[in-house]
Amino acid sequence: MDLDRFRELPLLGILRGIREDEVGPVAETALAAGLSAIEITMNTDGAPALIRRLLAEARGRLMVGAGTVLTSEDLEEALDAGASFIVTPTLVEAVTEGCEERGIPVFPGALTPTEIHRAWSAGAAMVKVFPAAAFGPAYFKEIAGPFQEIELLACGGVTPENIGAFFKNGASAASFGGSIFKREWLETGAYDRVEAGLRELVGAYKASR
Repeated sequence: MDLDRFRELPLLGILRGIREDEVGPVAETALAAGLSAIEITMNTDGAPALIRRLLAEARGRLMVGAGTVLTSEDLEEALDAGASFIVTPTLVEAVTEGCEERGIPVFPGALTPTEIHRAWSAGAAMVKVFPAAAFGPAYFKEIAGPFQEIELLACGGVTPENIGAFFKNGASAASFGGSIFKREWLETGAYDRVEAGLRELVGAYKASR
């Protein structure tokens, strides 16, 4: 993952439970809306094959990573499939160490100040604050006080209505999943609704900068 490229539009899409025939349309929809980074979670059936498919469909236009990486085995499968960044729901030291050894950006999850500091000290590219909406945007301002050097990625409950507040209060990036990539929309081929949701989120982010 090119972190400088990601910081130009620091929004990360999360695909969980996606099906193979949905990968191509989702890739084109995301690209049309301006998104540059997507993760496929490793607890999705056939995740490594789906990562390969997404890479093939994107043809270098998307940065593709793996999420919900909980074990060293998950990490190896994700990297073998071509994932260029790794996301975990909590700090998994073996995964973080494996990424650091290979120079792969890793986004470990954390919530409390102690967890956030530990994740950053372990080598996080950014620390995924999850679930972000549980404490809200103001929490990011509090964390930024003593930890100004730590880059935070808001995950969980990010919406067009609150995304600006997360960034204004100290978030460096944000991620989203089921609120945009809704299962019913994917199943019915309503990719126009997915694109509209993505454009609304991207627009709200840009308006807040």
